[in-house]
Amino acid sequence: MAKQRIVTPAGASFTVGSSDYSLEMEALANMDAEIIEAPMDTAGFIAAAATADAIYAKGIPITAEIIAALKNCKVISLGSVGVDSVDVKAATAAGIPVTNVPDTFIEEVADHAMTLLLSTFRRVIEQDRMVREHRWKEGRPALLKIPRLMGQTLGFVSFGRVARAVARRAAPFGLRMIAYDPFLDETQIAEHGVMPATLNEVMSQSDFVSMHAPARPECTHLLKEQHFRQMKKSAIFINTGRGPTVDENALIKALSEGWFAYAGLDVLEVEPPSHNNPILSMDNVILSAHTASASARFDEARKRRVGSELALVLSGKWPMSCVNPSVLQNTALARWQPVGLGRGPNS
Repeated sequence: MAKQRIVTPAGASFTVGSSDYSLEMEALANMDAEIIEAPMDTAGFIAAAATADAIYAKGIPITAEIIAALKNCKVISLGSVGVDSVDVKAATAAGIPVTNVPDTFIEEVADHAMTLLLSTFRRVIEQDRMVREHRWKEGRPALLKIPRLMGQTLGFVSFGRVARAVARRAAPFGLRMIAYDPFLDETQIAEHGVMPATLNEVMSQSDFVSMHAPARPECTHLLKEQHFRQMKKSAIFINTGRGPTVDENALIKALSEGWFAYAGLDVLEVEPPSHNNPILSMDNVILSAHTASASARFDEARKRRVGSELALVLSGKWPMSCVNPSVLQNTALARWQPVGLGRGPNS
């Protein structure tokens, strides 16, 4: 038996196939460590993980009940940007660092956000349908109602790494950009060529609202009916963040009653959506199946990053990305980074 045990639920998550954990083990190869699969039910997982040195979180929620049963856990590592599958508050109370991969899929998600922005703005699905349905002459008149892109306003709700990458892509299109993020000071926003704004200003002034808030308790239903009512009737709403940050009932009402014009959604409040979700039948919505981060490098990059984080902590060092950094100073882990690093779910 290896000296250090990393326990993970047997089910795979966000993967293109089964895993032998060879990618995660690259960073752990010279350590006396092993990754052990455990049952996915709570009781079975607790029985296997109670004395584990680390938890590789995937497939099931790592709840407060599970965390309370961990006697020797030094880190809980996630192979995703979002950390909503782990009770971070319980982990923090237990003094356990939680790591994620906040900088691994930034470019892919930013590409997807711009794809949704451009395809909704130019009504790409509608135009495609017109051609296929032999309604060729309807295409140009439909777009004659749409203003040109240059000079319009793109507003960000939350201005973390993905939003900043979207801003870099949007700048050459001549968009004016504003952003709301209460966790950043104004200079951190302005240095990206984006003007700081209040949430109300973003919702009321923007021709495009791009949602990037992380899935944390304080962000649940951050955007409600009152916010959608502030939007321009010609505006477009883009969400490549997390579904629960938006009150979906309010979003459905807004789209069906024409409070704003269009939406491009990679995420929904409940995934996959039920067959009777009204959004599925709306002509003014473009959807994708929570795939913004997907690319050929998806599995390799995230799995290697998880292995790296596990290796750092199990060798007694601070991880690279910690969503609850306040616990680090109270652990036996040593700070090793030569420069300051942004830490947090949206850093």
